[in-house]
Amino acid sequence: MTLALYKQVALVRDVPEANLYAGDMVVLVDFIDHPTGGEQGAVLEVFNVLGESIDVVTVPVSAIAPLSADQIPAVRTRAS
Repeated sequence: MTLALYKQVALVRDVPEANLYAGDMVVLVDFIDHPTGGEQGAVLEVFNVLGESIDVVTVPVSAIAPLSADQIPAVRTRAS
């Protein structure tokens, strides 16, 4: 799986501490090494439907996947 920086990707699992859920689209902005040699991390920027940046979160690379043509975007209200 090739993940390109500054492209939209999908979360494949929930990130409850950030009020994000599997299926949410985010933008991959960087990769970071784990401080103790664990799984590489991905820095993600979260945008609302108006294109405004609302959060930056870090997750393991295994928590994201590239988008595919058979996926349909949806809209939900982000819990606060």
